[in-house]
Amino acid sequence: MLGKTAGGLYWMFRSLERAENTARLIEAGFRIALTRSNDAETEWKSVISTSAAQIAYEQKHDTYDSAQVVNFLLREADNPNSVYSVVKSARDNARMVRTALTTEVWSAVNETWMLFSDLLKNPVHETDLPGVLATIRQQSALVRGALHGTMLRNDIYDFCRIGTFIERMDNTARIIDVKYYALLPAPSFVGSRMDNVQWETILRSVSAHQSFRWAVDDDFNASAIANFLILDRRLPRSLSFCTAQIVSNLDYLAEQYDARMPCHDLADGLRARLKDRDIASIFEEGLHEFLSSVIQDTANLGFQIEQNYRFNN
Repeated sequence: MLGKTAGGLYWMFRSLERAENTARLIEAGFRIALTRSNDAETEWKSVISTSAAQIAYEQKHDTYDSAQVVNFLLREADNPNSVYSVVKSARDNARMVRTALTTEVWSAVNETWMLFSDLLKNPVHETDLPGVLATIRQQSALVRGALHGTMLRNDIYDFCRIGTFIERMDNTARIIDVKYYALLPAPSFVGSRMDNVQWETILRSVSAHQSFRWAVDDDFNASAIANFLILDRRLPRSLSFCTAQIVSNLDYLAEQYDARMPCHDLADGLRARLKDRDIASIFEEGLHEFLSSVIQDTANLGFQIEQNYRFNN
């Protein structure tokens, strides 16, 4: 496969995953802002920080008003990570690799772009926001369903899935790290009821609240929730699940191309950091320090994949 085609597939699904993650993040911020009306601006600032867009946002805005933040993350054409921008990028990449996609996958991506172009044409009113965010999540699921249901399990499929899980892993790590420290009012609250409520909020932001109830025989507390989001391989958005999927898809590529690359070693190293760990050792290492290193390692892995498979050639 041409590197440019591999890159188009990879970035198409990274972009679609980013759109969904942004919608989830806005939804979590919206929910918390409603319950913390006396400090809503701090919450919306944490949403921007989690999306790694603080510098770009502050170049355009002086305050963290809810309407401005939502508009910036959903519709702002000048923001390369807004839902509008990343879905446009996904559709552009899909058009570039059209011959590598089934009709169902191409149609799902193209219809998503046309729907969002209309949906995000005007600023989203607060009363319409939950419905718009639900539509973004549903369209992302629609494209994934088309991929799973119609594509051959070959190198095309592997590059799509690697893009999805690189993006998902980065997002989950950022949400746990930035959201938790932004939400907790002071270190003295650690272990308190408020602390546990904040961890529940993080669960909801990755749609894992109900899954936690089903899968974990424990109360909503920091240790149990952090363990679930970081180490539980049953959860499709946990760090351990994402690393396992990245390694699996890269291994398929190594087999298909009969060659191992430096990115395979990086992926194995990332998985080793999470394998056979317990949450107590991660807390002892320092949750923030651990997550920061995971975010950096994930970025390095993504860059190495681009280099090894010559996405720019």
